[in-house]
Amino acid sequence: MYLSESFQMAIAALNANRLRSALTMVGIIIGNASVITMVGIGQGVQRLAENEFQSLGPNVLFLISGNDDTRRISFETPRTLVLEDAWAIKDQVPSVIDVAPQVNGVGTVVYQSNNTSTQVFGVTPSFLEVRSFEMAQGRFISDTDGQRNERVAVLGCDLVDKLLRQFGEESAIASPNSPQGLGICEKLVNNQPLLPSETLVGQQIRLQNLSFQVVGMTRPKGSFGGTNQDDLVIIPLTTMANRIVGKTNLGAGTAVTFISMAAKENQSRAAKFQVTNLMRQRHGITGKDDFEIRTQEDILRTVGNITGALTLLLVAIAAISLVVGGVGIMNIMLVSVSERTQEIGLRKAIGANHQDILIQFLIEAVIVSALGGAVGTAVGVAGVLLVGATTPLLTQVSGVAVLLSVSVSGTIGLFFGVIPAQQAAKLDPIVALRSA
Repeated sequence: MYLSESFQMAIAALNANRLRSALTMVGIIIGNASVITMVGIGQGVQRLAENEFQSLGPNVLFLISGNDDTRRISFETPRTLVLEDAWAIKDQVPSVIDVAPQVNGVGTVVYQSNNTSTQVFGVTPSFLEVRSFEMAQGRFISDTDGQRNERVAVLGCDLVDKLLRQFGEESAIASPNSPQGLGICEKLVNNQPLLPSETLVGQQIRLQNLSFQVVGMTRPKGSFGGTNQDDLVIIPLTTMANRIVGKTNLGAGTAVTFISMAAKENQSRAAKFQVTNLMRQRHGITGKDDFEIRTQEDILRTVGNITGALTLLLVAIAAISLVVGGVGIMNIMLVSVSERTQEIGLRKAIGANHQDILIQFLIEAVIVSALGGAVGTAVGVAGVLLVGATTPLLTQVSGVAVLLSVSVSGTIGLFFGVIPAQQAAKLDPIVALRSA
């Protein structure tokens, strides 16, 4: 018998039991769709993380106080870094272009009758360049502001939006022509002009019961590590240390939260090595470091390992559906063999041999699994596109995942169809006709 005839007969047999064939494909459909969707989501999470870290700026390194042990046993952040460490790195490490020491805190910001809690950064002017922030309005913190201990502030666009609109309603100074629901950050991203009422530059705000003049607003920066970089107040480091943190002067031994550094192009590893040696020498360390240096490469590698492991786990769980679908195919095919005993006996009586029967039932199993794989692929692709359209994840259909899932589903159909096909092929035609 020609292969084309076996194929036609397999199609006819499946068409005669459409509902049963459709139900048999459900497991394969769910398995394929799950695998493709999970891979797409996993890759989307990884791309989102990469974009967040890249928003920090190129070749940025972070020098953080304490190590894993000290941070684990203490409720407070260890204070092992001082301001002099930052200046030493800038002066003595050739692979570092600039340094931005930083003191972090949390404070309540009040504007007129609106108030909100936000993060407060005490920084130097180099922060703008090192961390790749851009100004949307006004100016950034200057050296003069730091020298004079000025009470000036730069606000993130999200914070400005919160202070101008209370509980989704426009404040007293906001223009009624401003589109409801369209935030200031969104307008800046879309390069839409801001209304005169959509700014706080030149206005006075209160931070921790101190009056500050707003001198600028940053462009949208996005989130990093779950922290909104557009919801913040930036003030001079001297002002942060003297007036917010409570230091009497910004002198020797002033603790900083961490130090960010901009390394020369493709010299992040060299900068990490040199800074590590310098810090160990400055702190007189002979054992375990009392600091930690993190580069973008290190963070991305860690995030990649985590997301890769989670994606693999999700794919493994989804692949169970493919196995369940294969068992369903074998079960239904065994039922089909028992129901078609007379057909098998008649075919053998008129000349069909062992191979003809085997091929026909294998073709039926492969058709069911391949068709289920195609439908599952379509559902999985639609799921990936839907997730990408409705969430911030940068999802993308993986051609490797599609090819792999379709190949696996076809192989599963072939594998689980062997036993029923062999059972059908081994039937004795006389016994089959008598039992009909």
